[in-house]
Amino acid sequence: MAWSDTRGWRRFKRNRGALVGAGIVTLVVVAAILAPWIAPHPPNETYRSLTLTRLGVPIGPTRQFPLGADTVGRCEMSRLIYGARVSLEVAFAATALLALVGTLVGLLAGYFGRWLDAALMRFVDLLTSFPFLLIVMAINKAVRRPGVWVIFLVLGLLSWPGLSRQVRAKVLQVRELEYVTAARALGASHARILFRHILPNVFSVVVVISTMLVAEMIIAEAVLSYLGVGVVPPTASWGSMMSEGEALLRAVPRLLFVPGAAVVVTVVGFNLLGEGLRDALDPKG
Repeated sequence: MAWSDTRGWRRFKRNRGALVGAGIVTLVVVAAILAPWIAPHPPNETYRSLTLTRLGVPIGPTRQFPLGADTVGRCEMSRLIYGARVSLEVAFAATALLALVGTLVGLLAGYFGRWLDAALMRFVDLLTSFPFLLIVMAINKAVRRPGVWVIFLVLGLLSWPGLSRQVRAKVLQVRELEYVTAARALGASHARILFRHILPNVFSVVVVISTMLVAEMIIAEAVLSYLGVGVVPPTASWGSMMSEGEALLRAVPRLLFVPGAAVVVTVVGFNLLGEGLRDALDPKG
């Protein structure tokens, strides 16, 4: 479906799930962007003398700390908001990278076919067989202080095979259409056919899949940080917050459940948005 087709946007606006997903995504993105202005406190500032009860556990929600404090006296709400910034930075950057690589590989494999298609698809199969977590742990040990850029590079470079297969399948359909055959007969170059005639018709597939992959990247970043091979402390991350809260699960369960709920809600929002875009842009898909 062409992006100029208003019927798709009307279908999107009638989809309540898509609107809910768009609302959740907008709220999280705006909170991440405005984190320095809406966070009650700096995310790494400690207030030990004010935030521990007589039992030695963090205090619950107060006027000063709306979601309470963590184990070392940092504002939980501030870290949750800044954690959204980290999660979205990693997710968007990794998704952009994998979308670029996956789309290019899918275009080339589907359009040229033959030996290039076979070689690229075998490489995709090989990459899919790599033990993802083992690679991340190895890189984490090899790099002295891995930053956010290391995480998004690893996620992006190891997560594009699925998208490339989807793009390839769509290109195999589009390259046999009459207008592509006519462009080829008129002597159009391969580059012109690929990027002028084929790419616009598979772009909706890339957008829909990429939107859903953002949710997967958020989960992946949270899992890596939870296991201690992701974002380096004291940088606020939803995964690292969950890892720190696990030690006090019985005494202060909110330290685990609040960032966990943030991950779940955000992932659901992106999945609802992706499904809404799929129904709107490709109702037959």
